[in-house]
Amino acid sequence: MCAAVLVVGSANADLVVPVDRRPAGGETVLGGDTVLSPGGKGANTAVAAGRLGADVALLGAVGSDPYGALLRDSLTGAGVSTAFLLVVDRPTGIAYITVTPDGENSILVSPGANSALTPADITSEALAGAAVVVLSLEVPLPTVEHAVARASAAGATVLLNLSPAARLSASTLAAVDVLLVNEHEAAYLLGSPGADPRKLLELGPRAAVVTLGSRGAVVVTSSGLTAVSSPAVAAVDTTGAGDAFAGALAASLASGVSLVDAAHRAAAVAAVSVTRHGAQPSYPTAAEMA
Repeated sequence: MCAAVLVVGSANADLVVPVDRRPAGGETVLGGDTVLSPGGKGANTAVAAGRLGADVALLGAVGSDPYGALLRDSLTGAGVSTAFLLVVDRPTGIAYITVTPDGENSILVSPGANSALTPADITSEALAGAAVVVLSLEVPLPTVEHAVARASAAGATVLLNLSPAARLSASTLAAVDVLLVNEHEAAYLLGSPGADPRKLLELGPRAAVVTLGSRGAVVVTSSGLTAVSSPAVAAVDTTGAGDAFAGALAASLASGVSLVDAAHRAAAVAAVSVTRHGAQPSYPTAAEMA
């Protein structure tokens, strides 16, 4: 089973609680009703790409529990292949999410089955035919680094979403075609929130995209910086917006468009996603974006 877009990453069940404000240390705050929805950076990215019509597969791991079944159903419902989704003897990952009235979220992730994904699981069969391989960092870093090396050697475009932020080897970053980071992750890499984003290329990737929330994004290439605007929307929940951007970016790159055009499309998709609640349930279809 070959797919044009292969996503290597996590699959989590999202337990989302609306709150008026986040609790301080030692404080209890009452929230609203818990909402269960499928999530995880890898699964979110795959679903976002699948809903836009991309030929996509997820390489990840879930447990043999109801949360794992929830994720499998969401993936297949979005047209994502689960041929490389492993079922392991660990509980499915869970993300505990609080959302405040302004739509901002804070997230605690219990990786569970995601921690069981190993370098040996990055097989030639999974990589065969992939035009774009997308990776994020909610699975073990050795697995990510191995997947980057294998994908680059296979000739795929490697899109690395450096989230949650972590240090990767210089050789891994040098094998990345597009490094996707938000402002906080860029500051983490460059050591300063005000650093020139062009310095990201000095770390090794051939190009970078820095997402700026409601302000859109900046595309960084050897030719310079290109600003990408975002449609003005009223945000109700930003959960999974970065993953919506990543999935849309991957889908567009796999279709052969330029990085700048792909970023414009991704910003529009992410903007739609924040006007709806949840992660995967908020992602628009290709028909909605037409």
